Amino acid sequence: MFNKYRLRNYNFKLIIFVLTLAIIGVMAVSSADESLYTKQLWGVVVGTVIMVILSLFDYNLLLKLYWIYYGANTVLLFMVIFIGEETNNAQRWINILGIRFQPSEIAKLLIILFFAMFIMKHEEDFNSIIYVLISIVLFAVPAALVYKQPDLSTTVMLTLIFAVIMFAGNLSYRFILAVVSVAVPVFLIMIYLIMQPDQKIVSDYQKGRIMAFFNKEDSANDEGYQQTYSVMAIGSGQLSGKGFRNNEIYSVKNADFIAEQQTDFIFAVIGEEFGFLGTCSVILLSFLIAIECFMTSFKASNTAGKIIAAGIGAALGFQSFINIGVVTYILPNTGLPLPFVSYGLTSLIVSFASIGFVLNVGLQTDSK
Repeated sequence: MFNKYRLRNYNFKLIIFVLTLAIIGVMAVSSADESLYTKQLWGVVVGTVIMVILSLFDYNLLLKLYWIYYGANTVLLFMVIFIGEETNNAQRWINILGIRFQPSEIAKLLIILFFAMFIMKHEEDFNSIIYVLISIVLFAVPAALVYKQPDLSTTVMLTLIFAVIMFAGNLSYRFILAVVSVAVPVFLIMIYLIMQPDQKIVSDYQKGRIMAFFNKEDSANDEGYQQTYSVMAIGSGQLSGKGFRNNEIYSVKNADFIAEQQTDFIFAVIGEEFGFLGTCSVILLSFLIAIECFMTSFKASNTAGKIIAAGIGAALGFQSFINIGVVTYILPNTGLPLPFVSYGLTSLIVSFASIGFVLNVGLQTDSK
């Protein structure tokens, strides 16, 4: 289970980036809602312990349970449909033995682990049409269950992760070009159909968010108010911000103009309190974490390690970009948290666990 690793291969840079970003998250969450400070801090502590433990486990042994991961993931997502708890128009959480968590967050990691082993086991035949189709079907099951919640944003995230997984698994360029040539027009057609008054593709509240993005001026006081005020909060922070836990009267955060400011819109809190310098620090750290994951992927000793590191880098990088894009109003409102920063213990601990796997992939590159 444990191997003899060389300390020089341990990616301390990645750990420093992750812990720095997580500490910024604890500060921001405590400012947004002081009652959540202890939970967020404990989440970072528990997540760090899990990260270190997983970093020392041989991922090749853990991947032998890949079908169990797939089965557990499918079962949890099915449970959301039948016994899930609804919050803000979405049924995404389940409560088991008093522990409330979000299976769609766990699905991101489990899908990466499953396909890492599945693709490596069928590496020689992977570029045959039959295995490409099997991979698509295996991905479509959890993706459809997440979409059913409804959770369009996480479904899009999973699709992006799956695309990176297939690319990292050395999918032939002829398949990639074929998919892109179909995906682009399908996406444009979908957007057009969603805009129609009698569409059934997405729920009303999801359509409202999309329409609000394309009609920003008309929706500033209803569907788009969160993003409008979040941009105001970030702009008001100017260069260095208004200060941590400031008591200024002219504060968007203090006036509670932004709903869910401790989760989806935590970046707005950072912008107002720490200014341009604070937001740039978060963007830079998020970028560096994703880059370190991709660099680890390039040095991985096998295909599974390559897929794990690339998939996790994509998951953290895409989600950070989408969250910040929403808060700065360059993307429609999605409801995705900012990795390592937003309040939400499921997302936080899964993110730390993911980094644990990346660290172990890095240790395996030259450990013998």
